[in-house]
Amino acid sequence: MEKAFTINPLKVDKSTTITLEKGKLPPQAVDIEEAVLGAMLIDVKAPGEVIDILNPDVFYKESHKYIFEAINQLFHSTPPQPIDLLTVSAQLKRNGNLELAGSDFYLIQLTQKIASSAHIVFHARIILQKFIQRSLISISSKLIEDCYDEGMDVFDLLDTAETNLYEITQGNLKKGYETAQSLVNQAKQRIEEISNKEGLSGIPSGFRKLDDLTSGWQPSDLIIIAARPGMGKTAFVLSMARNIAVSGNEPVALFSLEMSSVQLITRLISSETGLTSEKLRKGDLEPHEWEQLNVKVKDLEKAPLYIDDTPSLSIFDLRAKARRLVSQHQRDSCVCRIKMLSC
Repeated sequence: MEKAFTINPLKVDKSTTITLEKGKLPPQAVDIEEAVLGAMLIDVKAPGEVIDILNPDVFYKESHKYIFEAINQLFHSTPPQPIDLLTVSAQLKRNGNLELAGSDFYLIQLTQKIASSAHIVFHARIILQKFIQRSLISISSKLIEDCYDEGMDVFDLLDTAETNLYEITQGNLKKGYETAQSLVNQAKQRIEEISNKEGLSGIPSGFRKLDDLTSGWQPSDLIIIAARPGMGKTAFVLSMARNIAVSGNEPVALFSLEMSSVQLITRLISSETGLTSEKLRKGDLEPHEWEQLNVKVKDLEKAPLYIDDTPSLSIFDLRAKARRLVSQHQRDSCVCRIKMLSC
C-alpha cells in the first residue's frame, strides 16, 4: 500500500529573487541600427543624410560596424560607388568581413525589415545618443576605479575626466547646417534687438575709434592682437579689460601665460592711481600717495575682473574655466577671446 505524503509549499519572497530583468544592459537600439542600415541599402539618398552623423564605432552590434564601414568606404571612394545589396556585399568580401557581418543572408534580412528611409536622420541620432551613453558609462566606471587608487593625484583625475568628456563632445556632437531662411530670421531678430539698444551693439572697449569700427566687441568674436615684443600688447589688453570691467561693469576673464596675476593687477593699479610702476614695486610711497592708492583702487576692487595665471594652460582648460565663470556668474556668454602674438 502506497503512502501519501503531504508537501508543504515554500513561500518565496519575490523581492529577494534576482532575475535577468533586474540586470542592466548597456544602452542600445539594435532594432534602430537594423532600420538605418536597411534604409541605406535600399535608398540611394539615405547614406548621404547620415554618413556624417555616424561612424562604425557608434553601432552596438559588431556585425553592424563592419556593414557600415563597407558603406562608408563605398560612399567616400573616388569616384563614389553605388550603395546597394550587391555592392556592399562585394565590399565586405574585399575587406574579408562578409562572414563577420552575418553573410549575404543577413544583408537581405536588413533590406526586408524596412520599407523606406523616412526619419532616418532621427533614427541615426538615437544610435549616436546610445553610443554617447555607453561612452559616459565607460568613462565613469574607469573614473570610479581610479578614485579608489590612493596613489592617483586628484587633479590628474579631474584633468582626465574633463579631457575624456571633451573628446566625446568634439567627436560626436557636430553642428549641422542651417537653411538660409532660419539664418535670415536669426539675423533679423538680432538686428531688431540692436535697433532697440542705445549706443553700441556690443561691449565697448573704451577706445572710441576702435569702437566706431567694431561697434563694440560682439558675441563669438575672435580678436588677434599681433606685434613685436615690447610694443604694448599687454598694456592695451589691460586697458580694455579695465574699461570693460570698471567702467562698463561687464565681467572680464584674463588668462595670462607670461606675467603673474599680481604683476598684472599691479600694472592696473598703476594705471588707475597714476603712480609709477617703479614706486609700486619698491613700495616707496609718500603718505599722500598711500591715501591716493587706497582711495583710487576701490572701483578696481569691486570690478568683475578675473585673472588666471596658470602656466601652460591648454585650450581645453581655458574653455572649461571660461564656462565655469559664465555658469557661476549667471551672465550671457559674450566671450571675446584675445590672443596676443609676438612677431
